[in-house]
Amino acid sequence: VELSCIIKSTVTPDPRIEWKKIRDGETSYVFYGNKMQGDFATRAEILSRTSLVIKNTTRMDTATYRCEVTAPSDTKIIDEINIQLTVQ
Repeated sequence: VELSCIIKSTVTPDPRIEWKKIRDGETSYVFYGNKMQGDFATRAEILSRTSLVIKNTTRMDTATYRCEVTAPSDTKIIDEINIQLTVQ
């Protein structure tokens, strides 16, 4: 599955992007510090800087995924988007 975090425009040359998984009220890192975290390290990757690709998805991956973009040189310094993923 591919989850996309679209960045429309930014003057910050290399904005920081983080992905988090929110399930049952608990938040965990998926992509932090430019690397995959936890069990995502072996089955997920970042494509074209902003899209999160999760391989071999299971029902345990059903959650809200939050993409957070930090761009210190921009007018809007931080922005986020939540994507609800449901695996049947």
